[in-house]
Amino acid sequence: MRINKKKFIYLISPKKIRRSFYKDLTEVLKLKKVSFFQLRLKNTSFKKKIVIAKKIKKICKKYDTKFLINDDVLLAKKLNTDGCHLGQKDMKILEARKIIKKKIIGITCHNSIKLAKLATKNKADYLAFGAFYASKTKKTKFKANFKLLKSISNITKTPIVAIGGINSNNYKKLLLNKANFLAISGYIWNNKKLKPKEALKKLK
Repeated sequence: MRINKKKFIYLISPKKIRRSFYKDLTEVLKLKKVSFFQLRLKNTSFKKKIVIAKKIKKICKKYDTKFLINDDVLLAKKLNTDGCHLGQKDMKILEARKIIKKKIIGITCHNSIKLAKLATKNKADYLAFGAFYASKTKKTKFKANFKLLKSISNITKTPIVAIGGINSNNYKKLLLNKANFLAISGYIWNNKKLKPKEALKKLK
């Protein structure tokens, strides 16, 4: 998987998709800093996800952003998205691979070298680690640190995604410590001071 150092943002959707979201997403992707956009909706019907995902897919395609679906391999296949992201409790990567073939499959590895080695062995396209900082988007059961990032980068060339409470004050440290992509959600969509586009501009 190609790594573009200027496009180090892995953007995750807000928990609820409001009407204004599509306009904001367009503005954000226009800045050409986002490599991946992940649709992560936990309590939404399959039918509604299809409607939302179709709109997002068009926007992502226009701005050359890879569109991934969280957890739902069947939805990723149905909509022919660029791939999916799987947590440790989701479908196993080998099973997912049979369904979506050569598409991107990323794996949550929390703070575990063991999980990273297994995901690498199963040919994951990227490994996600976290949480690096406290997050309001998701309860953090696992804490990851810079030492882990360096250890992982020494044992695999698979791209590394850092996640958890990342904002304009702490993002540079992660890039300096071998993270290839930064997964961000709350700082962009729930920022009380800045609109999504302005928040993203702070990540240079």
